[in-house]
Amino acid sequence: MSRSYNDPAGGTPSTTGPQFETFHWIRKALIEERKETRFGQLSHNVQLPKHMGKAIKRYLYLPLLDDRNVNDEGIDASGASITNGNLYGSSKDVGTIQSKLPMLGEHGGRVNRVGFTRIHVEGSIDRMGFFDEYTQESLDFDTDAQLQEHIYREMLRGAIELEEDVTQINLLNSAGVIRYGGIATQDSEVDETCEPVWGDLLRLSIDLDNNNTPKTTRIITGTQLTDTKTIYGGRPMFIGSELQPMFDAMVDSHGERAFIPVHKYAAAGTVMNGEIGSVGHFRLIVAEEMMHWEGEGAASDGSEGFITDGSNFNLYPMMVVGSKSFATIGFQTDGKKVLFDITHKKPGKETADRTDPYGETGFMSIKWYHGYICERPERIALMRVPART
Repeated sequence: MSRSYNDPAGGTPSTTGPQFETFHWIRKALIEERKETRFGQLSHNVQLPKHMGKAIKRYLYLPLLDDRNVNDEGIDASGASITNGNLYGSSKDVGTIQSKLPMLGEHGGRVNRVGFTRIHVEGSIDRMGFFDEYTQESLDFDTDAQLQEHIYREMLRGAIELEEDVTQINLLNSAGVIRYGGIATQDSEVDETCEPVWGDLLRLSIDLDNNNTPKTTRIITGTQLTDTKTIYGGRPMFIGSELQPMFDAMVDSHGERAFIPVHKYAAAGTVMNGEIGSVGHFRLIVAEEMMHWEGEGAASDGSEGFITDGSNFNLYPMMVVGSKSFATIGFQTDGKKVLFDITHKKPGKETADRTDPYGETGFMSIKWYHGYICERPERIALMRVPART
């Protein structure tokens, strides 16, 4: 019988004897592409100098005609002191506005005094970091000759994703406009009747219009100094992938399909990372790592066709981030991006000490500062909604 290789890997040995190599190892690992940033692309950077503490504050001057402009300096058109010096504030009532117009008589006089208010917004920085340990033998005998290179890359990618997640949490907690679909007024009331419709999006857009939220957005496509672009035509709304079917099926007030896929208008301008289309005055951006609140909704028996934690509805965010609503705080950075401080000490004399006398263990560490300041919370809107299974 002729000499045969047979199937050593499958259990049938070769006629010439045992085989040490039964496969070819493809050294080039399957590397997942680094996740594109979603929230960081909307940020701008403010610098925190050394020796000034770990917090940063800035003034926000309120408009004269704004209910938030609360002061005791008001004098009306008759010369009498009034409780507030913002004239008619944010009122849109014709009678109220007409009765508080700053009219002047022939002789003028000490009338129509107003006051102005400023508030301050504050942000702070926190240091974050993690490390990995390894032995010399893990490098010498591992099948992958590029193991250290891959670990180094994954460490940096992990730090970038952590930075994105922390920014997302800050934005979710900073929203100054909170809305629900249906008749819900709090998380525990959200059920299958609270799936948002066209009218809910329209009312959310009106709220942002009333808060003077721009419909143009500057995004970072490269660096802040060389490649920052302005996006027109809608405010960015971030959603998780769970809400895509809902938007795809949404109809407007005329019964027409409300969702416009991005490929129908992408050629006319710049699109954002993760943008899938637009609905009304919003441009939809899918963030695959979008967080949600498990079991925070109303009780569910599981028959409604929505995602639950087994007993209650899960809540999913629809988050609108208006232009210049927040900033990241840079400390010892180049003003364009977060700078990571990476320390790598290989096994050997450099790492040998009383805890590792032979110097057989090395480590890599990465650390950075994360800083966030919410400048205009009224320009960040959040709607908590259920999602279909």
